[in-house]
Amino acid sequence: MKKLLTTKRTFLLVLFLGLLAMTVRDVTDPDVWWHLKTGQYIAEYRAVPHTDPFSFTRSGQPWVAHEWLTELLLFGIFRAAGWGGLILISAAVLCAAFYLLCLRCGNDAFSAGIVTLAGAWATAPLWGVRPQVLSLLLTSLWLLILERSERNSKLLLWTLPLTLLWVNLHAGFALGLALLAIFLAGELVERMLGFSAANSATPRFRALGLTLLLDLLLVPLNPNGARMYAYPIETLRSSAMQNYIAEWASPNFHRPEYWPFLVLLLAALAVLLVSPCRTRPREVLLLSVGTYAALCSIRMIPLFVLIAVPILSRSLNWSETESWPRARRHNPAWLNAAILVAMAVFAVVHIAQVIRLQPQAEARQFPAKAVAFLGSHPPVGPLLNHYDWGGYLIWRLYPTRVYIDGRADLYGEGFLRQFADAYQLKGSWHQTLEDWRIQTAILPPDSALATGLRLAPGWNISYEDAKAVVFTLSPGPAQLGSTAGPR
Repeated sequence: MKKLLTTKRTFLLVLFLGLLAMTVRDVTDPDVWWHLKTGQYIAEYRAVPHTDPFSFTRSGQPWVAHEWLTELLLFGIFRAAGWGGLILISAAVLCAAFYLLCLRCGNDAFSAGIVTLAGAWATAPLWGVRPQVLSLLLTSLWLLILERSERNSKLLLWTLPLTLLWVNLHAGFALGLALLAIFLAGELVERMLGFSAANSATPRFRALGLTLLLDLLLVPLNPNGARMYAYPIETLRSSAMQNYIAEWASPNFHRPEYWPFLVLLLAALAVLLVSPCRTRPREVLLLSVGTYAALCSIRMIPLFVLIAVPILSRSLNWSETESWPRARRHNPAWLNAAILVAMAVFAVVHIAQVIRLQPQAEARQFPAKAVAFLGSHPPVGPLLNHYDWGGYLIWRLYPTRVYIDGRADLYGEGFLRQFADAYQLKGSWHQTLEDWRIQTAILPPDSALATGLRLAPGWNISYEDAKAVVFTLSPGPAQLGSTAGPR
């Protein structure tokens, strides 16, 4: 027992049990619902959709379902284990990603654990049941492979099956290819600056280059084929994604949830300036790219964390200093066991509580009662909906089709701008409703459009509660026999 429960081992176990409890989140992401429905669609039809099946505004238009395998997995987990399974497995995936990060942080378990926890905290705004957590795990594993391949170049072969898996799980596979290219550039820069001898750098350079080429050749092995070469770049350049999806915007440091990232960023810059540890040119290059990406987009904060945390950790050596007293480094085994059991009990109770309260979290975030009303009173004509509720409506009401949902890349900048103007009663907002022949609308009661419809002739309230109001348009000559689609 004494050898098993050393203080360092207990420290790491307690830290990751706490991290597991922290990463457990209720299912409130607006997109998880259409991801689940896509997984169900693929399972039932045994085919990946290539055109939009869920909206009437983009019905039949090309759609790149780049997360098809993740969506199939999400639906399979939900069908087998419900919300509890989705919540717990998503938290476990996040913890696995941070465990792999901790492995890259040097031999000092205490500094590695604390800095890893700080890095995890910086990514907290992106936690939850969502496909991106798999990309975080695979990016963490990818970096571990790239770093350890310096001692054993055969490890690079593991990137081949990872690429094949990743390109079918999420468009984040492009991060892996980009990191491989940066390592290749870093190897060239270090050779030019004399950090490595030519006779040792050349084989490494060739191995990285060949691996990148083979990984690129594997990209088309997915249901969308060679389309996946361009899709990640199109997403990064998409004005619709950047302007209408909050996570693609730059972090707002006036909001406290981004302060941990700011602290980590400042600490990384300080290490580069004052640390006696020499930072490799490759690490400077990686950190520069990661910093730029994270400052441009909240979605890229995890990439910065995966790069910065090992650099920070290796500059610290807390367990060998007088600031970590010997008595605290060697607790009795019974005390370590008691601490571990207490943290395990806390984690289990907290996780069970989150899972138990999932229905209440769903009702707080989404119009559950209003959607139940629409389920028993199906809309007669085209349905206009709040943007954040589109995925939820897809999950609960399909085959009823929505006006809009979280797939901003599908709808495009022009359509999203038109919807935003109508939602905010700008310009000829009523013309948008007429063009699409909207006959039912489900909106937040305090939204501008809801206020406009309360005053508009012909619109009646069919259902209302504190979360949502359902409007229907009275039948008239103009609406009889109408069908969805712009005039």
